[in-house]
Amino acid sequence: MPARRHLLAAAVTAASCLGVQALSATAATAATESEPVVSRGVTIPAFYTPPTGLPEANGSLIRSEPLPLALSLPGPGGPLPGRATRLMYKSTDANGRPVAVTGAYVEPTARPRGSGPRPLVVVAPGTMGQGDQCAASMGLEHPFTFNGRTMSVGYEDLSIYRLLAEGTAVVVTDYVGLGATDRLHTYVDRVDEAHAVLDAARAARAVRGSSITPASRVGLFGYSQGGGATAAAAELQPAYAPDVPLAGTYAGAPPADLTAVTEAIDGSELAGALGWSLNGFLQTDPELRPIADAHLDAAGKAALDDLSTMCVGDAILHYAYTKSTRWTTDGRSISDIIRSTPALQDFLDTQRIGRLKPAGPVRLATGTSDNLVPHAQARQLAVDWCRKGADVTYEPVVLPNVISPLLNHFGPLLADQGAAVSWLTDRLAGKPTPANCATLPIRP
Repeated sequence: MPARRHLLAAAVTAASCLGVQALSATAATAATESEPVVSRGVTIPAFYTPPTGLPEANGSLIRSEPLPLALSLPGPGGPLPGRATRLMYKSTDANGRPVAVTGAYVEPTARPRGSGPRPLVVVAPGTMGQGDQCAASMGLEHPFTFNGRTMSVGYEDLSIYRLLAEGTAVVVTDYVGLGATDRLHTYVDRVDEAHAVLDAARAARAVRGSSITPASRVGLFGYSQGGGATAAAAELQPAYAPDVPLAGTYAGAPPADLTAVTEAIDGSELAGALGWSLNGFLQTDPELRPIADAHLDAAGKAALDDLSTMCVGDAILHYAYTKSTRWTTDGRSISDIIRSTPALQDFLDTQRIGRLKPAGPVRLATGTSDNLVPHAQARQLAVDWCRKGADVTYEPVVLPNVISPLLNHFGPLLADQGAAVSWLTDRLAGKPTPANCATLPIRP
């Protein structure tokens, strides 16, 4: 219990530093055809309920509305850091089905660096949770949500604002099923995430007031879950979105090998992410349901149902240090069950990032002490890409190894963020890349 109180205090302190505001359960709703829904006492605006019919083209804008930024100041050239728009756009999920995805676009007030059209960065958020109230687009309006039943911190706001200060337009995706209320968020599904990221770049061109054109250079920025999403997007861009010109991709602490990550998070402070992963896998491939039903006991099934509406803060408070052996019928861990079940092994194999050559230059950073999203599997992704002749800049972030896996994972997020933003804005300005594959030992 003391550790959980410490983590809560740390989250509240971090949110306070951002000048956050509380979100009430009576938040105003958007004027759309649908009625709003409620998730853990938080009203999800009706804007987030997709229509019954979707456009055909990926990246098509379905609807948009002004989005008030919680942290905004008046400036001589307009509000700082810019004007925000909430948006919903069409994408395609891993099964080839049309899906509505929500997010936000911010047109910056600052002038862009260099010449040519204003560049665009797609921000792929790190782990927010699985409840619709956790969506990053909502975090721009309400950076801190705490109502006694749910707690969410919009920690991606910091990277978004740093990019806007460089004169770079930003579009942030909520991913498939996070925010949009018609389905469950397919947490760490590489294809769903990659498509949502790439289609967000397309949607940004259609936003009213956007200065983005088809000729605008595009960058991708993500850490943790976001690092996996941007890494997957860089791999799938040539086939899925050749019209999105990638100038550079930052993939921080990417979960490239979900088998290794599953074992690492089990029993950690972020053990709840294991439930989000399982929920997402079952959403993507319903044929795995009989396997889950056979191995999960009543407590395990209840935990997955509970976690499906939770944000990161909730999961830490309620499921920190939980071992998956408490969720299974025979007392084996989820990792043990995966190792003995070919269908699960095959599914996780389809989620492996690193089998395709990424488009454009990539900066891959990982904390050498990261034992939550293990350093070794992230580094292996850099090795795999280098073997394919990719333009890779690999950056090991060396920080002290502390007792908490959660801090070992999130420390590099803050320590490396400034360098990551600078690297990406240099690529958007057309500067050559300092690739270092030649200095990265390629282990067999």
